[in-house]
Parts: sequence; structure tokens; C-alpha cells
Amino acid sequence: MTVLVSARTFHLPPERSATAPPEARGLARDEVRLLVTGGAESNRNELTHAVFRELPRQLRPGDLVVVNNSATLAAAVDGVLDGAPVVVHFSTRLEDGRWAIEVRLPQQRPYPGESLHADTVIGLPGGARATLREPWLPPARRLWIADIDVAVLGLLAAHGRPITYSYVPQRWSADYYETVFGRIPGSAEMPSAARPFTQRLVLDLMTSGVGLAPITLHTGVSSPETGEPPSPERFAVPAATARLVNEARAAGGRIIAVGTTVTRALESAADPSGRVESASGWTELVLGEHRPARVVDALITGWHAPGASHLDLLVAVAGADTVAAAYSSALDNGYLWHEFGDSALLFGWTSRSR
Repeated sequence: MTVLVSARTFHLPPERSATAPPEARGLARDEVRLLVTGGAESNRNELTHAVFRELPRQLRPGDLVVVNNSATLAAAVDGVLDGAPVVVHFSTRLEDGRWAIEVRLPQQRPYPGESLHADTVIGLPGGARATLREPWLPPARRLWIADIDVAVLGLLAAHGRPITYSYVPQRWSADYYETVFGRIPGSAEMPSAARPFTQRLVLDLMTSGVGLAPITLHTGVSSPETGEPPSPERFAVPAATARLVNEARAAGGRIIAVGTTVTRALESAADPSGRVESASGWTELVLGEHRPARVVDALITGWHAPGASHLDLLVAVAGADTVAAAYSSALDNGYLWHEFGDSALLFGWTSRSR
């Protein structure tokens, strides 16, 4: 049995990375595996192995599932820097119209940060140019604020492709990187916790008495090579969703966040008592043991790489012991990692007393 030293420290064998969508493995989206920690009638240490389409059985009438309606951009384009090919990831549109971008080598490794400097010009498709101005979130030099001399959304529509990393060697069309909830374009990377949801599963949840409500959070670029904290992200929690969250909690229902993006948005809009108000703008909230979840009772999530900042957010909801036990079990039982992999439903300890 695998024993994790901590929720962020473990060895991920290469064969545990999902290298292609489940559809390429002969599975429907909602046929990926689902590991459940605890639940309505379980003790905090019990682990259940299920299939994602069985999610309604793990919830109960009156629970509220909150989803992210951000749609994924084709945010990667080819470029040229000092005569050599590079790949540019468009991460975040800033308030002044500039973009935070990441420059990577064609081998899908980060471009050496010490080789980037202000006024560096990167050639983009169609004769467009990106001019680096300053690092975003210094002292880190991975993401740069850049001036782009064309309309970026048009550039991405014409020349972009989904962002991928080395564990996915084949390129897949943009359809594989959308979720059933995606409506508002803006995420650099897919809000992948929602990928296993299908229209039929959504109907199954609703007819079983489980509610659904949306938020919007546009994800930036996450890099598997770094241990950086989460970047600021643009979000919105509508008034209707805030009302549904508060009503569900008052009636004894549990708030189930689909992904770290939803968790971050809801917690950014919650007061210390867990009451949610409508909110929008930028969130810089960093969740973890020092700042546990106040409103989210359980989290649906994929499996994150060692050292990822997302793991701290899982701990904020479910606790370090529960997260470590879940990851140990997933490693022992052949679960697959990353956006095309399997899933988990992690209940917080306090949720099981509600």
C-alpha cells in the first residue's frame, strides 16, 4: 500500500498519466472512475470506488452542485523567437487589454526565464507580434505581460489550439477540451473537473433532487513544472447562485463544488460564516490548511500532479489526512491522472454532520 508523507508529496509513475481522452479508450465521458471519500452515511475514513455516472447515488436530495460555465479557449499558438520556434500560451486577459502569456519550447518545456526580457518580440501567425513588457507576478519570470498587436480572440480562433503538455503526445480537437457547462469563453485551460459530466448525468442529478447552479471563473495557465501559488483569476458569482447556495445550506443541503475553480470562486464570495454574496472581479484567494473552506462541503476533482498548488485547495475542503488517503488509494488502484483521467469526490468532515 502506498503511504503519502503529505498531501503534496508523492511519486506519480508515468503510466498513471492519461495520455488520451477516455473516448479513445472506448469509454464514455461519464464512465471514468470515481473515488469517493466518506459521504452521506459513511465515516470519514471510508473510501468507495465507483463510476462517475453513479454520482447521483453519492449525493442526496437538497444538495447543490455548483459548476463553472467558463468555456476553453484555443489558447496555444506557434511563434518565433530569435529565429527559433516557440509556443505561446495565452493565459489571462488583463484589464488594460494586454495579456499574461507563457513562452514554451516546442518540446513542451518552459522557455528559460533568464533568456526573456522586456521588449522581447515574438512573431505570431499571420504577421502578428507579441512584445514582452514585464514579468507578471514577480519575482517569477514564467508569465509575462505582453502587448499583442492584433485582436487576440481572432488570432486564437484562426490559429490557436488547446494547451497541452508532454503527457498528451497527440493533438486532440477543441471539442475534447470543452465541458457540458461551458458557455462563456475565457479559460486558458479546460475546467477539467466537469469533463466527465454528460447531459444525461445532469438530468439524472436534477431528477434525483440535486440542484445545479453556475459560477464563472476563467482559468489561467497552470504549469506542471513549477510550485507557484495560484495566479489571480477573473470570476463571477451571480446573485441567483448565491441565493441558491445560502438556501441549500439553510435547509441542510451540502454544497458540492465541481473543481478547484468553483471552490475558489465560491470561497472568494463567502463571508466568515459561509454566507455567499454575489461578487465579481479578480480573486487572489489562496486556500489551504491556513484558510479552510467555509461554504464548500465537498469537491469533485481530477487528480493533480505532485507539488501542484491545487492540492492545498483540496486540503482546505477535505483535510490533509483525507486527501493523502485518497491519493494513496488512487495510486494503489490504478487511477489515471490529469485532464483526461479519473475523478474523485472528496467530502469535508463537517459536511457529514449536516
